[in-house]
Amino acid sequence: MTEAADQPRAGYAAWVGLPLLAVLLGVAAVAAIAVGSTGVPWTTVVRVLAARVSPDGWVDLHEVSEADQVIVWLIRTPRVFVAALAGGALGIAGTQMQGLFRNPLAEPSVIGISQGAALGAVVTFVSGLSAAAVFWLPLFAFAGALAALATVYTIATRAGRTPVATLLLAGIALGALATAISSLLISLSVVNWQVANEIVFWMMGGLDNRTWTHVWMCLPPLALGALGARWYTRDLDLLLLGEETAASLGVEVERVRRMILTTAAMLTGAAVAVSGVIGFVGLIVPHMLRLVLGPSHRILLPAAMLGGAAFLIVCDLLARTIHPPEEIRLGIVTAAFGAPFFLYLLRRQRGRFELR
Repeated sequence: MTEAADQPRAGYAAWVGLPLLAVLLGVAAVAAIAVGSTGVPWTTVVRVLAARVSPDGWVDLHEVSEADQVIVWLIRTPRVFVAALAGGALGIAGTQMQGLFRNPLAEPSVIGISQGAALGAVVTFVSGLSAAAVFWLPLFAFAGALAALATVYTIATRAGRTPVATLLLAGIALGALATAISSLLISLSVVNWQVANEIVFWMMGGLDNRTWTHVWMCLPPLALGALGARWYTRDLDLLLLGEETAASLGVEVERVRRMILTTAAMLTGAAVAVSGVIGFVGLIVPHMLRLVLGPSHRILLPAAMLGGAAFLIVCDLLARTIHPPEEIRLGIVTAAFGAPFFLYLLRRQRGRFELR
């Protein structure tokens, strides 16, 4: 598609697509806070949220019970915030991976980032650090994601160049190794049933017992990663034309690739740190939005952030309400949507995997 043909589509996306996604995100958030084992009217949800973000005395809460205020602000709102942040981060990271590899089947796990973050988290469970302080789990998961990226990039780089195919193969191999080490640690921890149970549940993904502490822990790296991703939107657009073409247009391909991979690792590590291992968000959301809004990353990245946030909030709501009082693990719900879509996409491509 030519640049001239892309401009009307990008304008449509900016004026219609992004506001529509923002409204969808707001509706999903209010619904997720209102619906649960104890229902709260949506008007009450809006009043409590408005009272918390506005100056004292602007919103009257005398008619809202203390129990409803606790449910809305201290129990459900942090969980929804974490879902939105994690979903938005995975949406942006997936968009970056698909643009960098020019492949609609790419997502953060293809270069071992998710598996590295998972291994870092498993180490905290096995060592007992996760029980010592709440910040050790996200810290180790974040470090694991960056360490996995550094290892893959070092292995794939030769003479200052990093072929995409080599990077992909190294990522697959390292991801398998990280998963194997995680499985080994889990098997060695079976004697401690509580630790093994925590690890398995965390690796299946979930947002139970999330608090405002988790929100503030993951917000800085997510914000930094999102800003970094926004900085390289033009370079991603040019990389879709091919590395040689992008280089001829002034893109420093190797530097841009390093920065894109670093921001993707930062986003993925922060998301995995607070939500566990959740797949397919970075695959489904960017691909669907690319079909609707076009390939321009200036529009696609914020759209993927909003869409990923809304998608994960809805999936978490389903996980809480499909089979009460038990809660289905969030990773199971996202896989239920993602796996059929992945198979459909694989069949639809028919061997043609490069983005055009």
